[in-house]
Amino acid sequence: MIQPKSTIPNLLYGTAWKKERTDTLVEQAIQIGFRGIDTACQPKHYDEKRVGVALARLKEQGIDRSSLYLQTKFTPLSGQDPSSVPYDKKAVLSVQIEQSFNASLNNLHTDYLDALLLHSPLPTFELTLDAWHEMERLHNTGNVQRLGISNCYDLALFEKLFNTVSAKPTILQNRFYKDTHYDKPLRQFCIEQGVTYQSFWTLTANPHILSSTVMKSLADDVKKTPAQLFFRFLIQSGITPLTGTCSTSHMKQDLDTVNFQLSDKTMKTIRHLLI
Repeated sequence: MIQPKSTIPNLLYGTAWKKERTDTLVEQAIQIGFRGIDTACQPKHYDEKRVGVALARLKEQGIDRSSLYLQTKFTPLSGQDPSSVPYDKKAVLSVQIEQSFNASLNNLHTDYLDALLLHSPLPTFELTLDAWHEMERLHNTGNVQRLGISNCYDLALFEKLFNTVSAKPTILQNRFYKDTHYDKPLRQFCIEQGVTYQSFWTLTANPHILSSTVMKSLADDVKKTPAQLFFRFLIQSGITPLTGTCSTSHMKQDLDTVNFQLSDKTMKTIRHLLI
C-alpha cells in the first residue's frame, strides 16, 4: 500500500545510547510534543524494540502512528555487534537489508517507514550501490517513503550516488562538527538538490560555540539558552537537528526553538562561529 508522504519535522528526537531507558524517554518526548523519532536496527547502539514499546503505549493514549515520523537505518555488518546482529550475517547484502527492514517494521509495530537510511557507506561504491538498489526496491513497494544515508562526509561520493540512482537520497544525516568544517560543501549540495541535511552530535561536538561569549550574549538578548539559539540557527539554515536529551526540561526547551525567529544579523553572527 502506498502511504502518503509525511513532512519531516524541524527537530527529531534521537534514540541512540538510551538502552533500557529508551521506551520511557521516547514516550516522554512524544508526550511533550516531539513528532519525529530517529532510531536504527542496530542493537549495539539503539534499542529499536523499546522504541516500539513506547509507540504501543502512546497509541493507547490516543497518539496514532499516522501523526508520527519514524526514521530508522540499515546498519552494515561492520557496524554491528557480532553477538547481536539483527539479520543473517551470512546472507547476501540484499537479504540482510530486507531482513533488517522487516525487523524494524516488527520492532516499531508499523507497516511502513517514513524514512530508511543507510547507516554508512560500504567499503566500495559498488557495494554501496548494491545496498541502495535493495533500498530502492523497498521504496518502490510504497512501504518506505524516503531514502537517505548517514555518516557520508565525501561530497564526491554523495554526488555520485545521487546522480547514479533512480530513487534519490532525500536525507543526509551527519555528525555536525568542526573536524569536517561543518560539511559546508555537502550542505550546499543538499540545498541545491532539495535534500534534507540532518545534524547529530550537534551540541556535544560544539561546546566551544555554546560557551562562547558571543553566543551567551546573543542568547541573553532573546532570553533563550545558547543551545536553543544554536538549534534555532540550524533550523533557519535549513538543517534538521537531532536532540537526544534525557531531560524533560531540555526537551521542552528544544521544542520551543520552533516558536521564535532570529534576525538576519544574529544569523550572520552565529554563522561566523562555524569555522
